[in-house]
Amino acid sequence: MKNIIMSWKYPSILLLGIGVSNVGEWIYFIALNLIVLDMTGSPLAVSGLYVIKALATLLTNFWAGSLVDRINKRKLMIFLDLIRSILIALLPLMSSVFLIYLVVFIINMASSMFEPTSMTYITKLIPAKDRKRFNSLHSLVTSGAFLIGPAIAGLLFLISNPIIAIYINAIALFFSGLITCLMPNLEKKSIPSSEGNNISIQLFINDWTVVLKFIREKKYIMVVYVLFSFVMVVLAGSIDSLEAAFAKEVLSLSDSEYGLLVSIAGGGIVVGAVINSF
Repeated sequence: MKNIIMSWKYPSILLLGIGVSNVGEWIYFIALNLIVLDMTGSPLAVSGLYVIKALATLLTNFWAGSLVDRINKRKLMIFLDLIRSILIALLPLMSSVFLIYLVVFIINMASSMFEPTSMTYITKLIPAKDRKRFNSLHSLVTSGAFLIGPAIAGLLFLISNPIIAIYINAIALFFSGLITCLMPNLEKKSIPSSEGNNISIQLFINDWTVVLKFIREKKYIMVVYVLFSFVMVVLAGSIDSLEAAFAKEVLSLSDSEYGLLVSIAGGGIVVGAVINSF
């Protein structure tokens, strides 16, 4: 039992950091929808947040992987958590929608880099024999964040306002960065860049060639992946972007009433997930 506890010490710490970060991200984005809607009164402006999120991912992912492969993963994860925390804390101080869009774009670029960084770090940290169990727990944590985040956001709107929710998310990300500081440095000795693979345009081109080769060889996987991504971005994203605007503008709900609606939705998802598990 002692050996089991010791072997899961660092994975447990990592899962805690991932859970805190994911819950905070849901709280922040729901709160940001309301802030932008209150500032502009425009559903189109709220939809712009989702466009920026997709655009940041699109403009980051095609080069981020090459960079992540050649940087210390633990240090990069800490940096990305802390920089996102600082930028999110600055959002309520901004009076210009353009500045909010710009900062949200940078935040989402950092988030797009964080995902492959954490996946690579997890693969290095978790032994092959424990990966199935860890992946199950990781899925539970991220799915739980999707359930708990909106519910917590709703409760926060009932007792305070969206700006307080933004600050709580900034604190959550800062806490996540501190948790990551407790994790072991798995790349003390060397990283690929020290072996002559200095960051350059040619290096990116070589990496893209490898990706294109994989796409040609695994066409079925790519078709399924592209279709799933299309559904999530076009359908789910469009519905999410209209949710706050519909609740506030059409149903004339206050922030606290919208918070109650979100909490009920989060509770419904939890109940549905429990039933589904049986």
